[in-house]
Amino acid sequence: MRGKGVKIVLLFIIAALVAMFFIFDLGQYLTLSYLKSQQQVFNDYYQLNRISTLLIYFIIYILVTALSLPGATVMTLAGGALFGFWTALLVVSFASSIGATFAFLVSRLILRDWVQSKFGDKLRTINQGIEKEGALYLFSLRLVPLFPFFVINLVMGLTPLKTSTYYIVSQVGMLAGTFVFVNAGTQIGQLESAAGILSPGLLISFALLGVFPLIAKRILAVFQARKIYSSHQRPQKFDYNLVVLGAGSAGLVSSYIAAAVKSKVALIEKHRMGGDCLNTGCVPSKALLRSAKMLAYAKRSQEFGFNKADVDFDFAKVMERVQQKISQIEPHDSVERYTELGVEVISGEAKITSPWTVEVNGNVLTTRNIIIATGAVPFVPSIEGLDKIKYLTSDSLWSLRELPKRLVVLGGGPIGSEMAQAFARLGSKVTQVERGPRVIGREDPEVGDYIQQKFEDEGIQVLTGHQALKVCVDAERKWLICENQDEQVEVEFDQLLVAVGRSANVAGFGLEELGVEISPRGTIAADPFLRTNFPNIYCAGDVAGPYQFTHVAAHQAWFAVVNALFGQFKSFKADYRVIPWCTFTDSEVARVGLNETEALDQNIPYEITRYNVDDLDRAIADSEDHGWVKVLTKPGSDKILGVTIVATHAGDLLAEYVLAMKHNLGLNKILGTIHTYPTLAEMNKFAAGEWKRAHAPEKLLLWVEKYHRWRRG
Repeated sequence: MRGKGVKIVLLFIIAALVAMFFIFDLGQYLTLSYLKSQQQVFNDYYQLNRISTLLIYFIIYILVTALSLPGATVMTLAGGALFGFWTALLVVSFASSIGATFAFLVSRLILRDWVQSKFGDKLRTINQGIEKEGALYLFSLRLVPLFPFFVINLVMGLTPLKTSTYYIVSQVGMLAGTFVFVNAGTQIGQLESAAGILSPGLLISFALLGVFPLIAKRILAVFQARKIYSSHQRPQKFDYNLVVLGAGSAGLVSSYIAAAVKSKVALIEKHRMGGDCLNTGCVPSKALLRSAKMLAYAKRSQEFGFNKADVDFDFAKVMERVQQKISQIEPHDSVERYTELGVEVISGEAKITSPWTVEVNGNVLTTRNIIIATGAVPFVPSIEGLDKIKYLTSDSLWSLRELPKRLVVLGGGPIGSEMAQAFARLGSKVTQVERGPRVIGREDPEVGDYIQQKFEDEGIQVLTGHQALKVCVDAERKWLICENQDEQVEVEFDQLLVAVGRSANVAGFGLEELGVEISPRGTIAADPFLRTNFPNIYCAGDVAGPYQFTHVAAHQAWFAVVNALFGQFKSFKADYRVIPWCTFTDSEVARVGLNETEALDQNIPYEITRYNVDDLDRAIADSEDHGWVKVLTKPGSDKILGVTIVATHAGDLLAEYVLAMKHNLGLNKILGTIHTYPTLAEMNKFAAGEWKRAHAPEKLLLWVEKYHRWRRG
């Protein structure tokens, strides 16, 4: 019989056995109530036929487990009640492992080839993980079952895990759980009346059932730690409780909190305190945007009642103002300030040499815990000829002192869009190239379309759907060749800004040599507690992902440092439920939670409430009456699922919704809150009012109308 025929016959036999189980209601014999009612009969039979009873029980247990039938737990308890602790432990331990292995083999024989051929590409990462750490994964699931055992049996059969490994790990991994359940069974077997439920032995057994997962997790953590640390020598004592690499937002907050709780902490920074946010990111970009916005207001002077407003400016002075603002904020992140706070700040290039040691400036620091907060760097794509020019990134942009006459911006995300608008307002002829269908691609299509139209109205050439192919240079000019649907476009430029994203800074300080795992997206792989595969090494900020925002870096820092210093008592999972962000174009685009595109992709039901800003008194008075507020709510409820605001000061206005979502406040609460008149913040209340009108109780209002008519006589 060929392989396909064997599979069909085997599948038929299994289906028949499972059908018989349910048709003849055999499950009634695998309940505690039935077994308790027949306990004396079983005991008498067992006393006369020990070997045959054990053999029958052994075979039935294997069948129940192999066929993934309900009742294995009851049989384990029954075994303890009938055979006593040690006999039941021995029989159940082997029967459960053999039955699980049969289920594993059946799943492998019938389904693995089909699943792997159909979903092999998607399962490649899982298969590689199983080949590398399959025994540990299985042991974890057996010791602390996240899924029912029958699911583990069937799913593992679809993977490349060796059968011998599966059996051995199952035999060892399930032993502790079997111990607890068999012990509970022995206590249940001694019950003679309802009062016996309160016996100390039974109470202790049930307590073991409750605390076993916690104990098992601790055991597993110790096992994993021993494995990961096996090739490293742990110091006898430590110089520090915590060493932090990187003095950006995540590193500064981590070291500040560590010092505040009186731990000894060292903060190592190889370049400039404050990281990207202060020196090359948030602060300089917002300072430049502010100057550019002043010029935009001058060009709109007639909207404000002025005949004409000319602004004479020097681009170099504008860029010097940017540096002045950095210098003004710099003391907040300075070495002096953090030293005063109790942080030992070390300037130098760090290298992690073991899980407990960091080398810097020729010195070796020993530490109980490490937090990696090394941030990210601009991502530079592989484009032919790009290396022939001195291109700009968000790091090098701030050294400009001469305004580019023609600027090409690669990228339609937040950085690219903000800088495209800023330089266009300052007088550059800007061309923005984005390979996606629209700019601000993470937002709803209407947002990208609105911003693109705004850009084009301000003179920016926006080339969406264009892939940059090649940079060309000759003696007289530089130009970019990009492609759109097989049509090539040439764009001349004086300067080219690469703003297509940022990649985590994970190289050059010992991670690869140590064996710290890197995720497929290039960030440090971390669990929900921000731990790496080394339990005492944590990460936070852009290097950790999944969000690359300064405020998220600070948010993660709290979880990383608290878990590092106090995780032996209580650990906290990083909370990403309510993450706001803003793109500071004009108009600003701010969002928290779901947008409509994501809700549709995730098949999440929602209702839309929309309020257009052109109806708001303060916006009209300020000549900023453009944009909208869009709120997604749970159908039939005022529960907020997400908010998008496109308006002036949208980033500030979003805070009310962030607070509401964080503390589970609905639109009714916002509607019932007094908002100062006239302010832009009223748009939030009016959006809530739109929701209320759409959900007015029409039938009740008809009765109220009749009541008022009756009252008038």
